[in-house]
Amino acid sequence: MSEHCPVCLSSRINQETVVDGYNFFGCKTCDTIFLDPHYLIEFDEGRPLRDYDASYWVNEDEAACSRAYGAALCRVAETLLYARRPVKRFLDLGAGAGYLLDSLATYLPQSKSTFWGIERFPPANHSTHPNYVIGTTADLEGKFDAGVCIEVVEHLTPTQLKGFARELSQVCNPDAVFLINTGMPQFVRAEGYTYLDPVRRGHIISYGLNAIERIFGPFGFVTHALPGKDWAYLIEYQPSAPQKGSMVDRIWTACPENVGLLHDGTMGNLLYCAGVDAARAYGS
Repeated sequence: MSEHCPVCLSSRINQETVVDGYNFFGCKTCDTIFLDPHYLIEFDEGRPLRDYDASYWVNEDEAACSRAYGAALCRVAETLLYARRPVKRFLDLGAGAGYLLDSLATYLPQSKSTFWGIERFPPANHSTHPNYVIGTTADLEGKFDAGVCIEVVEHLTPTQLKGFARELSQVCNPDAVFLINTGMPQFVRAEGYTYLDPVRRGHIISYGLNAIERIFGPFGFVTHALPGKDWAYLIEYQPSAPQKGSMVDRIWTACPENVGLLHDGTMGNLLYCAGVDAARAYGS
Protein backbone atom coordinates (compact mmCIF):
# COMPACT_ATOMS: atom_id res chain seq x y z
CA MET A 1 0.00 0.00 0.00
CA SER A 2 1.11 3.55 -0.71
CA GLU A 3 2.15 5.52 2.40
CA HIS A 4 1.60 9.11 1.28
CA CYS A 5 -0.56 11.10 -1.13
CA PRO A 6 1.55 12.22 -4.11
CA VAL A 7 -0.16 15.65 -4.10
CA CYS A 8 -0.28 16.79 -0.46
CA LEU A 9 1.97 14.12 1.13
CA SER A 10 -0.73 13.30 3.67
CA SER A 11 -0.66 9.83 5.25
CA ARG A 12 -4.47 9.91 5.58
CA ILE A 13 -5.03 7.59 2.63
CA ASN A 14 -6.80 4.33 1.96
CA GLN A 15 -7.07 1.86 -0.87
CA GLU A 16 -10.19 2.88 -2.75
CA THR A 17 -10.58 0.54 -5.71
CA VAL A 18 -8.81 -1.77 -8.15
CA VAL A 19 -9.08 -1.23 -11.91
CA ASP A 20 -7.64 -3.74 -14.38
CA GLY A 21 -5.45 -5.10 -11.60
CA TYR A 22 -4.06 -1.68 -10.61
CA ASN A 23 -4.61 -0.26 -7.13
CA PHE A 24 -6.07 3.21 -6.69
CA PHE A 25 -5.91 5.10 -3.40
CA GLY A 26 -7.94 7.97 -1.98
CA CYS A 27 -6.59 10.88 0.06
CA LYS A 28 -8.75 12.16 2.91
CA THR A 29 -6.87 15.47 3.02
CA CYS A 30 -6.97 16.74 -0.58
CA ASP A 31 -9.66 14.30 -1.82
CA THR A 32 -7.62 12.98 -4.74
CA ILE A 33 -7.99 9.45 -6.12
CA PHE A 34 -4.68 8.27 -7.55
CA LEU A 35 -2.99 5.27 -9.12
CA ASP A 36 -0.41 3.45 -7.00
CA PRO A 37 2.47 5.99 -6.76
CA HIS A 38 4.93 3.31 -7.87
CA TYR A 39 3.42 3.64 -11.33
CA LEU A 40 3.19 7.44 -11.13
CA ILE A 41 6.96 7.53 -10.62
CA GLU A 42 7.38 5.32 -13.66
CA PHE A 43 5.18 7.72 -15.64
CA ASP A 44 7.42 10.62 -14.61
CA GLU A 45 10.44 8.62 -15.75
CA GLY A 46 8.91 8.10 -19.21
CA ARG A 47 7.36 4.67 -18.76
CA PRO A 48 3.56 5.14 -18.90
CA LEU A 49 1.03 2.32 -18.95
CA ARG A 50 -0.57 3.87 -22.01
CA ASP A 51 1.30 5.39 -24.98
CA TYR A 52 -0.51 8.05 -27.02
CA ASP A 53 -0.01 6.21 -30.27
CA ALA A 54 -2.22 5.56 -33.30
CA SER A 55 -4.33 2.96 -31.46
CA TYR A 56 -5.07 5.44 -28.67
CA TRP A 57 -6.39 8.03 -31.11
CA VAL A 58 -8.50 5.42 -32.91
CA ASN A 59 -10.20 4.62 -29.59
CA GLU A 60 -10.68 8.29 -28.71
CA ASP A 61 -11.65 9.67 -32.10
CA GLU A 62 -15.42 9.21 -32.02
CA ALA A 63 -15.88 10.56 -28.49
CA ALA A 64 -13.55 13.52 -29.12
CA CYS A 65 -15.37 14.50 -32.30
CA SER A 66 -18.75 14.19 -30.61
CA ARG A 67 -17.64 16.44 -27.72
CA ALA A 68 -16.19 19.04 -30.06
CA TYR A 69 -19.46 19.52 -31.92
CA GLY A 70 -21.56 19.39 -28.74
CA ALA A 71 -20.63 19.74 -25.08
CA ALA A 72 -17.22 21.30 -25.68
CA LEU A 73 -18.83 24.18 -27.58
CA CYS A 74 -20.96 24.86 -24.50
CA ARG A 75 -17.85 24.82 -22.31
CA VAL A 76 -16.17 27.38 -24.56
CA ALA A 77 -19.24 29.61 -24.58
CA GLU A 78 -19.67 29.65 -20.82
CA THR A 79 -15.94 30.26 -20.30
CA LEU A 80 -16.18 33.36 -22.48
CA LEU A 81 -19.04 34.60 -20.29
CA TYR A 82 -17.13 33.89 -17.04
CA ALA A 83 -14.06 35.85 -18.25
CA ARG A 84 -13.56 39.25 -16.65
CA ARG A 85 -11.35 40.55 -19.47
CA PRO A 86 -12.05 40.82 -23.20
CA VAL A 87 -10.95 37.59 -24.84
CA LYS A 88 -8.75 38.19 -27.87
CA ARG A 89 -6.92 34.84 -27.74
CA PHE A 90 -8.58 31.63 -26.53
CA LEU A 91 -6.61 28.40 -26.06
CA ASP A 92 -7.72 24.75 -26.21
CA LEU A 93 -5.18 22.92 -24.03
CA GLY A 94 -4.63 19.33 -25.13
CA ALA A 95 -6.47 19.85 -28.38
CA GLY A 96 -6.18 16.27 -29.66
CA ALA A 97 -6.98 16.20 -33.35
CA GLY A 98 -8.17 19.81 -33.24
CA TYR A 99 -11.86 19.01 -33.66
CA LEU A 100 -12.86 21.84 -31.32
CA LEU A 101 -10.93 24.39 -33.39
CA ASP A 102 -12.72 23.15 -36.50
CA SER A 103 -16.06 23.24 -34.71
CA LEU A 104 -15.52 26.81 -33.53
CA ALA A 105 -14.51 27.83 -37.05
CA THR A 106 -17.90 26.48 -38.15
CA TYR A 107 -20.04 28.09 -35.45
CA LEU A 108 -18.06 31.34 -35.01
CA PRO A 109 -16.51 31.81 -38.47
CA GLN A 110 -15.97 35.54 -38.01
CA SER A 111 -13.79 34.88 -34.94
CA LYS A 112 -11.78 31.94 -36.29
CA SER A 113 -8.46 33.67 -35.59
CA THR A 114 -9.35 34.09 -31.89
CA PHE A 115 -9.07 30.38 -31.17
CA TRP A 116 -5.88 28.36 -30.75
CA GLY A 117 -5.10 24.75 -29.87
CA ILE A 118 -1.98 23.02 -28.53
CA GLU A 119 -1.34 19.26 -28.63
CA ARG A 120 1.83 17.44 -27.61
CA PHE A 121 0.96 14.03 -29.06
CA PRO A 122 -1.11 14.74 -32.21
CA PRO A 123 -2.77 12.00 -34.24
CA ALA A 124 -1.63 11.63 -37.83
CA ASN A 125 -4.86 13.13 -39.20
CA HIS A 126 -5.25 16.37 -37.30
CA SER A 127 -6.77 19.76 -38.01
CA THR A 128 -5.27 22.04 -40.63
CA HIS A 129 -6.51 25.10 -38.71
CA PRO A 130 -3.76 27.75 -38.89
CA ASN A 131 -3.75 28.11 -35.08
CA TYR A 132 -3.29 24.38 -34.37
CA VAL A 133 0.13 24.05 -32.70
CA ILE A 134 2.06 20.84 -32.09
CA GLY A 135 4.08 20.97 -28.88
CA THR A 136 3.66 22.04 -25.25
CA THR A 137 2.35 25.25 -23.75
CA ALA A 138 5.95 26.42 -23.46
CA ASP A 139 6.14 26.42 -27.27
CA LEU A 140 3.39 29.04 -27.60
CA GLU A 141 4.12 32.68 -28.27
CA GLY A 142 2.16 35.57 -26.82
CA LYS A 143 -0.41 35.66 -24.02
CA PHE A 144 -3.92 34.23 -23.76
CA ASP A 145 -7.09 35.52 -22.11
CA ALA A 146 -9.11 32.33 -21.67
CA GLY A 147 -9.32 28.70 -22.64
CA VAL A 148 -10.52 25.19 -21.94
CA CYS A 149 -8.76 21.97 -21.01
CA ILE A 150 -11.07 19.05 -21.73
CA GLU A 151 -10.32 15.49 -20.62
CA VAL A 152 -6.61 16.09 -20.07
CA VAL A 153 -5.56 16.49 -16.42
CA GLU A 154 -6.72 12.96 -15.49
CA HIS A 155 -3.82 11.76 -17.66
CA LEU A 156 -1.20 13.78 -15.75
CA THR A 157 0.77 12.84 -12.63
CA PRO A 158 1.08 15.51 -9.92
CA THR A 159 4.62 16.26 -11.10
CA GLN A 160 3.41 16.65 -14.69
CA LEU A 161 0.47 18.82 -13.62
CA LYS A 162 2.79 21.14 -11.68
CA GLY A 163 4.86 21.56 -14.83
CA PHE A 164 1.66 22.18 -16.78
CA ALA A 165 0.60 24.88 -14.27
CA ARG A 166 4.01 26.55 -14.46
CA GLU A 167 3.99 26.65 -18.27
CA LEU A 168 0.40 27.88 -18.40
CA SER A 169 1.14 30.75 -16.01
CA GLN A 170 3.77 32.01 -18.43
CA VAL A 171 1.26 32.49 -21.28
CA CYS A 172 -1.60 34.03 -19.29
CA ASN A 173 -2.70 37.62 -19.09
CA PRO A 174 -3.98 38.76 -15.65
CA ASP A 175 -7.62 37.69 -15.15
CA ALA A 176 -7.26 34.90 -17.74
CA VAL A 177 -9.70 32.06 -17.05
CA PHE A 178 -9.54 28.41 -18.03
CA LEU A 179 -12.32 25.87 -17.62
CA ILE A 180 -10.92 22.45 -16.72
CA ASN A 181 -13.26 19.61 -17.69
CA THR A 182 -12.35 16.36 -15.91
CA GLY A 183 -13.97 13.77 -13.65
CA MET A 184 -13.48 14.91 -10.04
CA PRO A 185 -13.67 12.44 -7.11
CA GLN A 186 -17.39 12.97 -6.42
CA PHE A 187 -18.13 12.23 -10.08
CA VAL A 188 -15.80 9.23 -10.16
CA ARG A 189 -17.35 7.65 -7.09
CA ALA A 190 -20.87 8.26 -8.38
CA GLU A 191 -19.95 6.56 -11.67
CA GLY A 192 -18.69 3.48 -9.86
CA TYR A 193 -15.03 4.18 -10.72
CA THR A 194 -15.60 3.46 -14.42
CA TYR A 195 -13.93 6.80 -15.23
CA LEU A 196 -10.61 5.44 -13.98
CA ASP A 197 -9.00 3.58 -16.87
CA PRO A 198 -5.20 3.38 -16.70
CA VAL A 199 -4.66 0.94 -19.56
CA ARG A 200 -7.09 1.89 -22.36
CA ARG A 201 -7.78 5.62 -21.91
CA GLY A 202 -4.84 6.53 -19.66
CA HIS A 203 -6.99 7.92 -16.82
CA ILE A 204 -4.70 7.57 -13.80
CA ILE A 205 -5.90 10.23 -11.34
CA SER A 206 -8.89 12.29 -10.22
CA TYR A 207 -7.91 15.56 -8.56
CA GLY A 208 -10.02 17.13 -5.83
CA LEU A 209 -10.41 20.92 -5.75
CA ASN A 210 -8.15 21.08 -2.70
CA ALA A 211 -5.44 19.37 -4.72
CA ILE A 212 -5.90 21.76 -7.66
CA GLU A 213 -5.56 24.73 -5.31
CA ARG A 214 -2.32 23.27 -3.94
CA ILE A 215 -0.88 22.67 -7.41
CA PHE A 216 -2.01 25.81 -9.26
CA GLY A 217 -2.00 28.31 -6.39
CA PRO A 218 1.79 28.77 -6.21
CA PHE A 219 1.78 29.83 -9.87
CA GLY A 220 -0.75 32.61 -9.40
CA PHE A 221 -4.03 30.81 -10.09
CA VAL A 222 -7.20 30.94 -8.01
CA THR A 223 -9.50 27.93 -8.23
CA HIS A 224 -13.29 28.37 -8.51
CA ALA A 225 -15.88 25.64 -8.10
CA LEU A 226 -18.68 25.63 -10.67
CA PRO A 227 -22.06 25.05 -9.01
CA GLY A 228 -23.55 21.62 -9.65
CA LYS A 229 -20.62 20.42 -11.76
CA ASP A 230 -18.48 17.64 -10.31
CA TRP A 231 -16.70 17.35 -13.63
CA ALA A 232 -15.48 20.92 -14.16
CA TYR A 233 -13.95 23.89 -12.36
CA LEU A 234 -12.37 27.21 -13.28
CA ILE A 235 -8.85 28.49 -12.68
CA GLU A 236 -8.19 32.24 -12.90
CA TYR A 237 -4.74 33.79 -13.23
CA GLN A 238 -3.88 36.73 -10.98
CA PRO A 239 -7.49 37.92 -10.57
CA SER A 240 -7.74 41.67 -10.21
CA ALA A 241 -10.74 41.52 -7.88
CA PRO A 242 -12.07 39.00 -5.34
CA GLN A 243 -14.93 36.78 -6.39
CA LYS A 244 -18.33 37.98 -5.18
CA GLY A 245 -21.33 35.68 -5.26
CA SER A 246 -21.64 32.65 -7.48
CA MET A 247 -19.55 32.13 -10.61
CA VAL A 248 -22.84 31.89 -12.49
CA ASP A 249 -23.56 35.52 -11.61
CA ARG A 250 -20.75 36.55 -13.94
CA ILE A 251 -22.72 35.65 -17.04
CA TRP A 252 -25.09 38.58 -16.44
CA THR A 253 -22.23 41.08 -16.32
CA ALA A 254 -20.03 39.50 -18.98
CA CYS A 255 -17.62 41.65 -20.97
CA PRO A 256 -19.53 43.18 -23.90
CA GLU A 257 -16.68 42.15 -26.21
CA ASN A 258 -17.13 38.50 -25.24
CA VAL A 259 -20.88 38.66 -25.61
CA GLY A 260 -20.33 40.15 -29.05
CA LEU A 261 -17.91 37.36 -29.97
CA LEU A 262 -20.70 34.84 -29.25
CA HIS A 263 -23.06 36.70 -31.60
CA ASP A 264 -21.65 35.73 -34.97
CA GLY A 265 -22.77 37.66 -38.03
CA THR A 266 -23.25 34.43 -39.98
CA MET A 267 -24.37 31.91 -37.33
CA GLY A 268 -26.31 34.21 -35.02
CA ASN A 269 -26.46 33.97 -31.22
CA LEU A 270 -26.66 30.16 -30.86
CA LEU A 271 -23.46 29.87 -28.82
CA TYR A 272 -24.41 32.80 -26.58
CA CYS A 273 -27.64 31.02 -25.70
CA ALA A 274 -25.74 27.76 -25.21
CA GLY A 275 -23.26 29.45 -22.88
CA VAL A 276 -25.93 31.02 -20.69
CA ASP A 277 -27.87 27.77 -20.43
CA ALA A 278 -24.72 25.68 -19.82
CA ALA A 279 -23.69 27.96 -16.95
CA ARG A 280 -27.13 27.87 -15.32
CA ALA A 281 -28.22 24.29 -15.94
CA TYR A 282 -26.48 22.58 -13.02
CA GLY A 283 -27.19 24.89 -10.12
CA SER A 284 -26.82 28.43 -8.86
